[in-house]
Amino acid sequence: MSIRTKQIYGRLLIPIFTLILLCISPMAVFAAQKDEATVAPDVSVKIDGVKVNLAGQVLMRDGSLFLPVAQLAEMFDAKTMWDQDTESVTIHTVYGDKIVLSNGVPVVYFNENRYRMDVAPLLTSGKTYIPLRNVAELLHATVKWNPDQQLAELETVQPAVITEEYGLTEISKQHGVSDSALLKRNGLKSADSIKVGAKLQVVIPSIFSNEAESFTEKDFMLLAKLTQVEAGYETYEGQLAVANVVLNRVKNAKFPDTIRDVIYSGKQFPVAHNGMLDKSVPNASVLRAAKDALNGKSNVEDAVYFFNYKVSKGAFWSGLEVIATFGHHRFAK
Repeated sequence: MSIRTKQIYGRLLIPIFTLILLCISPMAVFAAQKDEATVAPDVSVKIDGVKVNLAGQVLMRDGSLFLPVAQLAEMFDAKTMWDQDTESVTIHTVYGDKIVLSNGVPVVYFNENRYRMDVAPLLTSGKTYIPLRNVAELLHATVKWNPDQQLAELETVQPAVITEEYGLTEISKQHGVSDSALLKRNGLKSADSIKVGAKLQVVIPSIFSNEAESFTEKDFMLLAKLTQVEAGYETYEGQLAVANVVLNRVKNAKFPDTIRDVIYSGKQFPVAHNGMLDKSVPNASVLRAAKDALNGKSNVEDAVYFFNYKVSKGAFWSGLEVIATFGHHRFAK
């Protein structure tokens, strides 16, 4: 075990400035309304067989449990850093890995890669929550859910050490994973780069099978420039909504299937044709909104239109189904 039993209780009594969501098996026998977090008072957590003295309430949302990030990170000797401007938490693990998760964003950044989780981190009552099963596996631990005892059991796993007789193939067989999966987990391109004495992480996170859809820097900046012109003066929520209208159109068969073609076709975005888009310089809030939207965060469901309700009048606009209103814009389908 990487943690001495006698150290656990002392480490758990720490201030909470962010929280981490425990993503437990869908077999969990909880019921919750979508998008609402509720207290799960009967749930307990163990790490390496020792019951955790939880520093805050356990919450449940959509069949997933939520716990403090600072507490979880400390249990694995990891360090956390909170960015208030982007509402994101960065976790640096003892194995040199970097995990970045953001409020409402289902995509997690792990070192140089991006993966999509089944659930997204959330902010409630001034605290941030992010997924346990996903995060614990990234921290190199296994997670088991015992529904009868309402117990989440975490088990830390030591990396495997390469020897002359115990190489990549032997380690793969022992842990029931492929050579390629082990290489990917450890950020290696080939077995040739592995030397005797090297330590390999053997827990393969389940989210590795769900890589996030990629986007180019060019598409990111184009989306941000369009959002700046249309909603640079609005709140972050309004900016996020505008960015998502563009992305919703890309996914909708009635519209072009690329960000560029959506922006430059039709009459929805006249700024793309009058020179304003080319001169646009996205601010920090807009850049965050565009990036979050590309990473799957949405506050307007499948809306494909937005309009200034004080300016845009007529049967077409009044006939749309309004999904949300942010600032001067209504978002509709």
